[in-house]
Amino acid sequence: MQFLYKIPGYILLLFGGFCLSWGGFIIRSFEEASIWQILFLRSFFFLLALIAFLLVTYKKNTFKVIKQSGLPGLLGGFVLSLTAAFYGWWVEEVADRENYDQFFDWAQKEIDTKTSGASALILIEDGRVVRQFYKGGVDKDTLFPTASLSKWITALAVMSLVEKSLVHLDAPISDYLTRWQLPNSEFDNNGVTVRRLLSHTAGLTDGLGFGDYQSDEVLPSTEAELNNPRASNKADVKIIVGREPGGEFLYSGGGYLILQFLVEEVSKVEFADYVTKAILHPLEMHRSTYKFLGDQVNAVQSFDVDGSLAPTYMYASPAATSFASSASDLSKLVQALLNEKNFPLDSDTVLLMREPHGFLMNFGIWGLGTILYVQAPHGDFVFGHDGANEPAIITSVRLNPETSDGFVMLVSGHPSLASSIGSEWVLWQTGYPDFLSSDRALKSALFPMLVCSLGILLLLVLRLRWQSSASETELDNRQ
Repeated sequence: MQFLYKIPGYILLLFGGFCLSWGGFIIRSFEEASIWQILFLRSFFFLLALIAFLLVTYKKNTFKVIKQSGLPGLLGGFVLSLTAAFYGWWVEEVADRENYDQFFDWAQKEIDTKTSGASALILIEDGRVVRQFYKGGVDKDTLFPTASLSKWITALAVMSLVEKSLVHLDAPISDYLTRWQLPNSEFDNNGVTVRRLLSHTAGLTDGLGFGDYQSDEVLPSTEAELNNPRASNKADVKIIVGREPGGEFLYSGGGYLILQFLVEEVSKVEFADYVTKAILHPLEMHRSTYKFLGDQVNAVQSFDVDGSLAPTYMYASPAATSFASSASDLSKLVQALLNEKNFPLDSDTVLLMREPHGFLMNFGIWGLGTILYVQAPHGDFVFGHDGANEPAIITSVRLNPETSDGFVMLVSGHPSLASSIGSEWVLWQTGYPDFLSSDRALKSALFPMLVCSLGILLLLVLRLRWQSSASETELDNRQ
């Protein structure tokens, strides 16, 4: 290979540029590749070009030049595969991108095979309702409990007060409360701001889960529930600051009970009345309500996971878990957010609500009352909210602002179906798994991690074998 040393430098530079860039021509054929997939592919082809250069230049000494790859290389294989997993590289999508009929058919089959209860599904394409499916005697106007999706609606109501300058996001919540205050703790309660309560970063450690109340029970007042909440896990829970406010993300149902109290204190009306006037009526969500579902006309029957009938419960926190709505009403919410027409909040406020405030493993997963499922290819977030409650209630509403597509699903009779189909919808929309399905993404990377690791180990063995052979040859030459 001595002739390489006689080639002019600029020729070698041009050749090197070609070797490092030819992968780009291949990548261009992947029309649906995201920016992260492109980055991965370019890195891969760069690695191939680098290996080719080392082999041509150093021949048998290539592994000697690379040197002690061993454990660092092994860890690199794991890191590479895990990174690819987080971006859905190994996860198979259930439908071809932009094939709405294919995804809808798959979702229908999932509903038919996995639950004998009641379900409502609406798909929105380019801001328009284009596909609907109902099972279990329900229709588009049937009321379903939405569980924790209630928090999203509460956040919209709080932000309406912010727009009116009646509430300031970074003010301590104590500034607005007169009849109740957070109990003293080792942390400064003044760090519990409206912004942090909305984003679950206020340091509250209750983790509520509000418990069921039978239909013949009397619901406690907001103050009574704040002092002694009934937890879904029957634990003795206190709403208290247990971590430094403004730090880690800690899901807190108690925080939204406080926000409910905030709305009542500032607006001087009942929480449900304010939300109805400020949010629901402007959106023409006339079916939605905070009233006991068991007393409503055209309300879904509660089903358990085995398909048997179950009681309809009440909850002491409307803001956290008592909102009931229909597929039609929730689709109106989605369409208004996507089209930014006739929405009761300014567009800047809506954008602020889906800016990352709560983080998990350095991934932004929560805005101001809004779940950030995944960052879409062009930088915005697929957002919305899920909700789950006993006996088997699951809801999911998700929006992709980059495509103006939306997903609405309400289920009674399965503990996770709406969320799992919603996660598939996000993957199908963006190519990325959402953080709620990260376990599936990691499982998908197990085989690639094994292959990478075995490959690196094989290279290490071959390197050691070559070193041994070289040493033996050198010893023979000396003799």
